[in-house]
Amino acid sequence: MRYIRKIPKGRGLNEPVLHADHQRPVSRRDFLSAGLVTGTATVVVPTAMSLLAAQAARADVRGDLNYLGLTNCGLEGGAGRIPFICFDLSGGANIAGSNVLIGKQGGQLDFLTTAGYSKLGLPGNMTPNLPTFTDSTFGLAFHSDSAFLRGMKMRATAGTAASTNGTIIAARSENDTANNPHNPMYGIARIGAKGQLLTLIGSVSSDSGGNSTAPIAMMDPKVRPTKVDRASDVTGLVDTGELGTLFPDPNDAVAVMESMAVLTNSKHGAVTTGLANDAALKDFNKCGYVKSAYLAEQFNSPAALDPGRDTRVVGAGGIFTQAEYNGDSEFRKTAAVMKMVIDGNAGAGTIQMGGFDYHTGERATGEMRDLRAGQCIGACLEYAARANRPLMLYVFSDGSLSSSGMIDNSVNGRGKGVWTGDNQATASAFFLVFRPGQRPVLRAPTLNQIGWFSGDGSVVTSSHPGANAVNLLVELVLLNYMGLHGQEGQFASAGLFPGQGLGGTTQRDALTAFAPIV
Repeated sequence: MRYIRKIPKGRGLNEPVLHADHQRPVSRRDFLSAGLVTGTATVVVPTAMSLLAAQAARADVRGDLNYLGLTNCGLEGGAGRIPFICFDLSGGANIAGSNVLIGKQGGQLDFLTTAGYSKLGLPGNMTPNLPTFTDSTFGLAFHSDSAFLRGMKMRATAGTAASTNGTIIAARSENDTANNPHNPMYGIARIGAKGQLLTLIGSVSSDSGGNSTAPIAMMDPKVRPTKVDRASDVTGLVDTGELGTLFPDPNDAVAVMESMAVLTNSKHGAVTTGLANDAALKDFNKCGYVKSAYLAEQFNSPAALDPGRDTRVVGAGGIFTQAEYNGDSEFRKTAAVMKMVIDGNAGAGTIQMGGFDYHTGERATGEMRDLRAGQCIGACLEYAARANRPLMLYVFSDGSLSSSGMIDNSVNGRGKGVWTGDNQATASAFFLVFRPGQRPVLRAPTLNQIGWFSGDGSVVTSSHPGANAVNLLVELVLLNYMGLHGQEGQFASAGLFPGQGLGGTTQRDALTAFAPIV
């Protein structure tokens, strides 16, 4: 009698994933990958200087204080950069094949072999070369039963999807390690992304704001991400201190701060530091008062920052119902980061999600976690649509996994291949671009995919410079971010990325997916 192995029961959505062949979790990274840490952590208070970084002015304070002649206070900084959010799925999530389609050299629909799709978790009766198993609702082609896609459709409307496009990137990365320099946020800041309150934020208190590290050559301690993973982290960013107690009416507090700016300006005219940069020092000091008045005016209501009080985010007509928002820390974390970044109060943000090391010998656990990640991705796109702001959204993971071909026919297993082991050769990353009212346009028809897989379901490491070097994968993402601004020609310039490894102008142009959207 032939023995048929029983498919294990799936794990709960917040239940940790622990493997006998993995070391016991001892580090923060281990706990994140296993799903032992979700969206809870301590609040990190931003520095005073970070609160003085502003990018857009309100008419009242500027009108009141414009006569001071302070034209370089940075109230309109940021240079109109596109909001940027990245999802760091720690543990080695499946991205290629069962979620986002990836093909051979001809693009996403240059189909792999049946054996290749089996390795990527798709049985022979669900391969994308069969009718009805591809879906390009969001421009980028997904498998029609992708858990990411199903989650995105739960949160983003058809109109939002119609204004979205994307690209998948074939790229190996090491399994189960924080040493992959995946995170591009310092590079985004170097390009010029900047918020009214903060430059960078992340849902984890780490140098990158997430699980994976950032390329060391790009790191800048002056803009280290501030931790944000809940409403209280953002509502505490602006505080008028004792003025808020002395003057319950926020307008009175703003008026006092404006008066302080005027008095400071008048006093500086009567003194000199005797230094060569006397004027610059005085302007720096005076601008501090102007910025403080501006911030107190713009954020005089907690609802200005609190996603839980934003009816576009939470409530009967919101992206999340009140019960969903209250009941899931991952939704609250996503809401806090997306509102900060898309509203322009932070230049870029990382949303770290744990528990994606889900090669548990069944499929259901991974499907449920991918579904929730998809909902968080869709929520960011939908909020960008409601805010009428563009957005670039990047999704990556440390390594990936593969299937033995055994099928999980449970309800949540959905008749797909079980995940049985880590496999860095099947790894990929992808990015989505939202443009209000119009789908972003590819520069070439096949650029929904950069690099390619072999027919048997593995990254072809010679298919592009970043296919076997995570630091160059980050450079590729940054190049595409600049391309959305029409500035890809400046990528290798001094002050940006002069030592880049993507090649000359012709080679870089072939790796730039979209025409400018701003």
